[in-house]
Amino acid sequence: MMQSGHGVVKNAACSRGCAPDNRSAVARPDFWRQNSVTIKDGAIMKSGLRFAKALLAALIVICAAQPALAQQNRGHVYLLRGLANVFSLGMDDLAAKMNGRGIVATVHEYGQWQQLADAAAAESRATGNSPIVIVGHSLGADAAIEMAERLTALGVPPKLVVTFDPVGVTQVGRAQGYFVNYYQSTNGYGKRLTAGSGFRGNIVNRNLDAIGSIDHFNIEKSPRLHDEVITQVRSITNKPKPKPKPAAPAAPAAPTAEPSSPGTQAAAKPGAPG
Repeated sequence: MMQSGHGVVKNAACSRGCAPDNRSAVARPDFWRQNSVTIKDGAIMKSGLRFAKALLAALIVICAAQPALAQQNRGHVYLLRGLANVFSLGMDDLAAKMNGRGIVATVHEYGQWQQLADAAAAESRATGNSPIVIVGHSLGADAAIEMAERLTALGVPPKLVVTFDPVGVTQVGRAQGYFVNYYQSTNGYGKRLTAGSGFRGNIVNRNLDAIGSIDHFNIEKSPRLHDEVITQVRSITNKPKPKPKPAAPAAPAAPTAEPSSPGTQAAAKPGAPG
């Protein structure tokens, strides 16, 4: 039986097998449950973002400090070219290899050795006595020896000096440090190094006469010798700085007794036998 009115029509439709429309009653709990999860997820997401930002800021600070720490602990390598500043381009190649391995290395004209010595001494003192290394070829090798002597006089001797075929300065005077000399006695230029008066260090001469592919004009370009020099430099620049020794504890002061006056007795201390 159908009657007019929206409610009767709706009931009649349901009487034909339709389930009652209770979607609004079911949707309300689901709505709150879903929104509750969304609110919790949002709080967790915000907390995670704050943590990520803090972590990123810390990483930026650490990364920014690395170059300064590296320079402070690893020192500086000074490479000196030879005649006319164009015949020793192996120094540039060697410097590039060092910089690529995290070693601070700069290339200079041999005539600047005095100014470089002063600047190197100041830089070393400013960075906790970081090590100084000098490498030179031909006239640059001569200048490396003179630079080492000046640094020693300034109180900041180099740790390592590497020379390729020195041509004029063959005696190391008042200097300190470890000297490695690569040379050929048969090419008309290279010389051995000897210790002069006042030298306090070690000299190692490496004669390369047996290597026919090397001469005075390419000795500083040899990849094999570059590898040797880099190994020597890294053995110095990668050493951890020694920790400062702890200060010795102060000795306890000896107890002093007050002299008692003649004819009197010192007052007994609490707990002491009377």
